[in-house]
Amino acid sequence: MSVKHPIISVTGSSGAGTTTVKSTFERIFAREKIAAAWIEGDAFHRYDRAAMRVAMAEAGDAGNNHFSHFGPDANLLSELERVFAEYGRGGRGHTRHYVHDDAEAKRFGVPAGTFTDWKDFDPGTTVLFYEGLHGAVVTDAVNVARHADLKIGVVPVINLEWIQKIHRDKSTRGYSTEAVTDTILRRMPDYIRYICPQFTETDVNFQRVPMVDTSNPFIARWIPTADESLVVIRFKSPRGIDFSYLVSMMQGSFMSRANSIVIPGGKLDLAMQLILTPMILQLIERAHRAS
Repeated sequence: MSVKHPIISVTGSSGAGTTTVKSTFERIFAREKIAAAWIEGDAFHRYDRAAMRVAMAEAGDAGNNHFSHFGPDANLLSELERVFAEYGRGGRGHTRHYVHDDAEAKRFGVPAGTFTDWKDFDPGTTVLFYEGLHGAVVTDAVNVARHADLKIGVVPVINLEWIQKIHRDKSTRGYSTEAVTDTILRRMPDYIRYICPQFTETDVNFQRVPMVDTSNPFIARWIPTADESLVVIRFKSPRGIDFSYLVSMMQGSFMSRANSIVIPGGKLDLAMQLILTPMILQLIERAHRAS
């Protein structure tokens, strides 16, 4: 953790909704005039798209049918931890971009499925923001979680997460339901070992729970809307959280436990603004005092 150069990490698996949280942070940073360095978790994958196919095939030939982006062998987790540590010490570091599709290929000038070159962060940033799979990961070899000052989990209930992934991969990547199902099955051991444990490290979790039937996510025709959902917000430490204020500001919300509040799904952006803005400003104020 760092006082002068705070780090915020948002953790969630593919299709969980971390990109939506990133958009909320972009608005907060713009409104509060906070200069941020950004890391997308995909940047620290070990392999590009073609090399990942080769690595998966080789793993399968060796008897490992669960090799996935969720696990440490397919990622540069030690490098990610070094960047977090470097930013915490002096506000420096580097990242790159994984190019997902042809539109991004035109923007970055490299083929889809590959990486851009590594690039140093712009000088003068105030905070580092990470969004991806491993923002609070802890393994025998690395401890990324210890470097982040504010850790946020985005974790829909599992059937909803699968529905979102199936629909996204089919619509934007052209995958079949069967192909996405195979991916889900292949990732499951690493999901249990490396993704789920991160949500005990996070300071705040946002978990969307659909209020419609999602019992068979593999035949679901639509993603449940925000209005068809509730969001459970869990605070690791409820000390200092004004629950009465939050409940009064969001109609239809209530406390379900001493450290949890439940809100209508349509209030998620408002909840993030109300909850996260003071936390961010506290980090920035602390950094200014230490400078």
